Amino acid sequence: MKYLFYPGCSMEKSAIPYLMSLKAIEDKLSMELVELEDWNCCGATEYSAVNRIASHALVGRNLAIAESMSAESHTLVAPCSACYLNLSKTDHYLQEDRIFKARIDDALAAGDMSYTPGSIEVRHALDVIYNEIGLEKIKANVVKPLKGLRVAAYYGCMIVRPDLHGYYDSHEYPMILEELLEALGAEVIDFPMKTHCCSGHMTQISGETAYELIRRLIYGATRYEADLMVTLCPMCQLNIDAYQSEANRYFKTDYVMPILYFTQLIGLAFGIDAKDLGIGQEFVDPRPALAKIDVEVDEAPAATKKRRVKEEGLPMPQMPGKNGGGD
Repeated sequence: MKYLFYPGCSMEKSAIPYLMSLKAIEDKLSMELVELEDWNCCGATEYSAVNRIASHALVGRNLAIAESMSAESHTLVAPCSACYLNLSKTDHYLQEDRIFKARIDDALAAGDMSYTPGSIEVRHALDVIYNEIGLEKIKANVVKPLKGLRVAAYYGCMIVRPDLHGYYDSHEYPMILEELLEALGAEVIDFPMKTHCCSGHMTQISGETAYELIRRLIYGATRYEADLMVTLCPMCQLNIDAYQSEANRYFKTDYVMPILYFTQLIGLAFGIDAKDLGIGQEFVDPRPALAKIDVEVDEAPAATKKRRVKEEGLPMPQMPGKNGGGD
């Protein structure tokens, strides 16, 4: 099945393993991902608080590009949870708010572009793989079941909320990622914090706040004896992986909790080599966990890399003008 594909900035930088693993399983799942031409950043999470209209116009440009390519498909797949949320919200607001739509239309028109609200269906990669590709297709491709691997399914806070189109069975306790992982043969632990926040960009603003949010998640997964955490969001993976050592240092703990993308676990179960899935580029070494399912990782993990942390953090965004520069 053919889909339009919006990779987003993270998947070309910090989340390259996510992109590698998604591409590695694409053919086996009979997916064809057609990347948007000349796409731009979705604005991440902060920009909408600084300038609402400019931030949504930025997203609207991507939707306009998708509509111009809709002969390929009317479904746009966004693997990054922040990108998925921004694309979904902008499309929703354009359908619900006439004044908002007029201002976005003006912004797009300045670049000789336009977008018809509702013409593109925005979906997350997890949703498409589970609901459209289906578990039977996944099971049919499993050649190396993940039997004996205990995993904690971590959704993060952005994919299931607000869930404008009702794709998920629960906003607080969804189960589709667990069902997918079980189809791969993994043992899925109970993880009550599965939709809690990873701290987002608070690592750059308030380390104390960020480290506590990260610590809670790692503690929860450790308490239930998970071998590793599995996520579907580049921000969640980055925070729990790259800042785990900082959280340990801050709280004087010694947690070692690897976190991989769900697409990497699918690839392993499909018999794809770990290196081709980008495994081995993590800060927290996943090799001890993966050894339980006889997976060898040739590439040394990036745990020796040193991260420079700005002690004072970054300044909080300032709201220009009376109405936040765009409301």
